[in-house]
Amino acid sequence: MTFALIRRGQPPRLPTSLAQRDVPRRLHDLAAAAECFQIDDDLAEAVNVALAVGAPLLLTGEPGTGKTQLAYYLAWQFGLQPEQPFTLEVKSNSAARDLLYRFDTVAYFHEAQRRDGSPVDKQSFIEKGPLWRAFAAIRSGNPAIVLIDEIDKAPRDFPNDLLHELDQYSFRVAETGEVITADRNAPPPVVVVTSNSEKRLPDAFLRRCVVHRIEFSEEVLRDAVAARRELQKQQDLSETAQRRFLEVRRQLQAHQHKPPATAEFLVWLAALQASRVRAEDLATVPTRELPLLSALVKETGARESLG
Repeated sequence: MTFALIRRGQPPRLPTSLAQRDVPRRLHDLAAAAECFQIDDDLAEAVNVALAVGAPLLLTGEPGTGKTQLAYYLAWQFGLQPEQPFTLEVKSNSAARDLLYRFDTVAYFHEAQRRDGSPVDKQSFIEKGPLWRAFAAIRSGNPAIVLIDEIDKAPRDFPNDLLHELDQYSFRVAETGEVITADRNAPPPVVVVTSNSEKRLPDAFLRRCVVHRIEFSEEVLRDAVAARRELQKQQDLSETAQRRFLEVRRQLQAHQHKPPATAEFLVWLAALQASRVRAEDLATVPTRELPLLSALVKETGARESLG
């Protein structure tokens, strides 16, 4: 099932069945795309340092450059269980304890009221966090990877509180009194932390981490496309799309708009292929009239800055 471009003055040509869409899984599934990730020498060096000393690896850089994908790549590279990496998606109200577990207080009190005084098993309202699950994997003789994604969204004290939790080889579940411990004789979990650099992180936190910034480059873009067989169907379209994409990126940067990165380009190229856009048409159209620009331009008014 392919999508034809919708043009003004023509009836929309939409698929007859949403269920029959052939959506490239690797565009949206980090685990499926793990084998396609291209790790360069500098990033490999940072990973090896973090592995050697057991320190968290902090990855910075603009969105879409592959920071989160690295954790899935490592899980794939080392042949870990499908549920890895154990992930904490940081929010504005996240607390360091979320790395350990979450207790659903509201659901517990509702159940307690329903029981009218009879005992309620608190264990049923506990959700194991990434570090708890990592400890369990290590106790079972398996390595573990913990991903703390977009730490710059968190409250100010979260990064330093996080270090305290990562340094402990045990913790107590306050609601049940249970003590969860890790195997001190086994290597600690590999911890990958990502940040979009939206705000400065505390110096104490930075000091304890191995830090690497993933930079966008034309080489990174080419390698990402080359690693995906499903995007190699039309070499001329791929090469033309890369050139036009770089034009869009430069023009948006020049006007201080958010530039698209590798992830957006992969989506755009897949959409161009599905819409049967020809390389010769893509090569000559003005930048602001490029097809399917909604995959690349994400800010209101940004399209007007394109030539």
